[in-house]
Amino acid sequence: MQLCYSIQEQGFPLIRPETRQTMSSAEETTSQILTTHSVGATVQVVIDTLFARIKSGTYPVDTRLPSERTLASELGVARNTVREALDVLAAQNVIHRRAGSGSFVKYRSDPKPETASYSSLANEVSPLDHLVVRGILEPELVRLAVINMTPRQIEELDQILSRVEAVRTDPGDFIDAEEDLYRKIAEGTGNPLLHSCYELTIEACRLSYRTALRRRHLTPQRIQDYQKRYNTLFNAIASRDVESAVEFIKLHLIDEQKLLLQEV
Repeated sequence: MQLCYSIQEQGFPLIRPETRQTMSSAEETTSQILTTHSVGATVQVVIDTLFARIKSGTYPVDTRLPSERTLASELGVARNTVREALDVLAAQNVIHRRAGSGSFVKYRSDPKPETASYSSLANEVSPLDHLVVRGILEPELVRLAVINMTPRQIEELDQILSRVEAVRTDPGDFIDAEEDLYRKIAEGTGNPLLHSCYELTIEACRLSYRTALRRRHLTPQRIQDYQKRYNTLFNAIASRDVESAVEFIKLHLIDEQKLLLQEV
């Protein structure tokens, strides 16, 4: 007598082979986030898979995850299983669930090992060095972003802008959101090397005196001024207006230079 039962006949959801392999490798990396939740094996597998994708950057910070229906179809599990997995990730502050809008990534990967070298580099970066590099990179970043950003990236940029505009008085929150805005523009260039160069610029700024200097100048009124500026920049990018976007960022850099000279 041959004992042969399919997975579905035994009541287990069908998971595609390639998905199973992804999930297996994900478990080793991500199980540490679930120390306070008791879940079923299939839910755990979905959690580990989604978290691995988030941690690897497949789903970057502030992006919206695929719908429950899409994830359920892709992973070969029930929607209730996906929903339970998303609930756990939300409880762990990995994602944020917005009623009627979907689930958005909150988790940011740990700093890369290069941070140590960034730190030593930051100590050598002068205020003028930083502004010179920004003056070289940012007009080109904006020009390429206007040309190359996909509709989804523009939508994600709009979501980040909403975070920027939500800040009222906290300089730290504003700087975090502002950095993400520039990161998304850099990503939108479609040039990974240029994106990486600008990431180094952000990190050098963050690890040096420059962030502390900016905090001193970010009064509520100045925050509102920057919010209006970034709204103008977003509109130029969204309307594919290269000339206006590049001209805006050049004028913005001139204002940054004036602010720096006040400190010298």
